[in-house]
Amino acid sequence: MPDKKDYGPDPYVVDIEKDTLENTNFRTTRWTGKNLQLTLMTIPVGGDVGLEVHETHDQFLRLEQGHGRVQMGPGKDDLNFQQDVSGDWAVFVPAGYWHNITNIGDGPMKLYAIYGPPDHLHGTVHATPTDAANDPNED
Repeated sequence: MPDKKDYGPDPYVVDIEKDTLENTNFRTTRWTGKNLQLTLMTIPVGGDVGLEVHETHDQFLRLEQGHGRVQMGPGKDDLNFQQDVSGDWAVFVPAGYWHNITNIGDGPMKLYAIYGPPDHLHGTVHATPTDAANDPNED
């Protein structure tokens, strides 16, 4: 069974590629500190990360496996930036930009995200997108 522990805020060192590829949950918070958070994600074929905006902070995402379509823009209905990405690509999302990544490949898309301040409660694990949608602690 894959590790589901959130190691923050203690010092932590990780083989991020291995950890990301072994994650089977939609979302696993791996490290939650005071000012920064690392989450691992597995997105099923046809699924997506979820359209969202972080008004006050930038976000970094890196695909380790799969193929995705990145969409970003100034409004929920104005995603005027689009780029296809695959394993080893990085995505930088500016504060205030709506964004989403959709799995357009034929297998699971595996990625991790780093942002600050933390966006999820310490120890959050969502096995599926439905679990994330039904979590009362999520926006």
